[in-house]
Amino acid sequence: MIYKVQAPSTIQVKIQLPSSKSISNRVLILNALSDSPYPIRNLSDSDDTMVLFNALQSSEKDFNVGAAGTSMRFLTAYLAQKPGEWTITGTERMKNRPIGILINALRALGANIEYLEKEGFPPLRIHGQQLQGGEISLDGSISSQYISALMMIAPHLRKGLVLHLEGSLISAPYIRMTMSLMEKFGVKSIWKGQTIRIEPQIYRPVAFLVEGDWSAASYWLQIQALAMERAAVDVIGLEDNSLQGDAKAESLMACLVNQHKSSFHYDFVNEPDLAQTFVVTCCLLNIPFRFSGLQSLRIKETDRMMALQTEMRKLGYELRILSDNVLMWVGERCEPVPKPVIATYEDHRMAMAFAPACLKMKEIRIENPEVVSKSYPNYWFDLKSAGFVIQEES
Repeated sequence: MIYKVQAPSTIQVKIQLPSSKSISNRVLILNALSDSPYPIRNLSDSDDTMVLFNALQSSEKDFNVGAAGTSMRFLTAYLAQKPGEWTITGTERMKNRPIGILINALRALGANIEYLEKEGFPPLRIHGQQLQGGEISLDGSISSQYISALMMIAPHLRKGLVLHLEGSLISAPYIRMTMSLMEKFGVKSIWKGQTIRIEPQIYRPVAFLVEGDWSAASYWLQIQALAMERAAVDVIGLEDNSLQGDAKAESLMACLVNQHKSSFHYDFVNEPDLAQTFVVTCCLLNIPFRFSGLQSLRIKETDRMMALQTEMRKLGYELRILSDNVLMWVGERCEPVPKPVIATYEDHRMAMAFAPACLKMKEIRIENPEVVSKSYPNYWFDLKSAGFVIQEES
């Protein structure tokens, strides 16, 4: 299926944002670890969160998490410390997303986990048991979800956890988010330098309300930036003192637009999920950029750096990939493809970052638009409510 998207001449809309997927997924695990009797209020209805919610509620022993990377990592750690035996698998893409670093760390803490197909990748068989815990080292430049997964189960380990993070640390706001949420459930962590220390403790059940999603808000900030004075967008559900690193989107977009930068340089090491939005926005506003800190984009739903380079070329922009973590555009153009169709690579953020491009073009086509259900199921409905015309093509 393909959606043809056309922009309205003016936009005036209030948007109730979806709740934060990142917070929802962490609170689900913390709720389970605390044996909480309280339902989580305003839980995200995204695919990723529903997969994790259903797994934690289920008495089944075999789980298919689909394309939900967070669910794969969090659930693996959670089940490793829970008595029982389970298998976890996912889509073909998931079977090619590395998980060996997490499995090695869990094994060092006493876990019994087998690979069922390819070494270092799902599917997995987990023989859950109480884990010894202890002291381990982990590369800080890998996905923060590995670190968060280990942190959340740490209070249940016999010896707790001392986690030494080696090298450069990426996505630090997500680690701070995990620490803050754990504290709301009564668990203290100590993060000093490159070491996180969590003693054995007991989680305290609490009633929890999930805030709105700043990652989702970034697409509306993008729409406002591309439409400029033609748009008045009011997003509802955000918190000023948010736990989410992607709250940085607001000040970044303001810096991009208000200061009329001739070029824009930024290190996205702490906010990698914003990169696609800013790549598309900068190109369409004709602002050259150099974005670094993108190493985790290689192991997301797709290789997002290659995907951005390929799809922006369809719109007439030649991006350069300088290394595993740098993407830039110096103003180079190429012949755009007539009636471009943007491939989404089973990646929700490709669809949502490219759809607003129609504000600078006559129209744009998005392939497999249903991928937005991974984090923002109502995205297309909300675009329609803002006046965008969306037509389905075969």
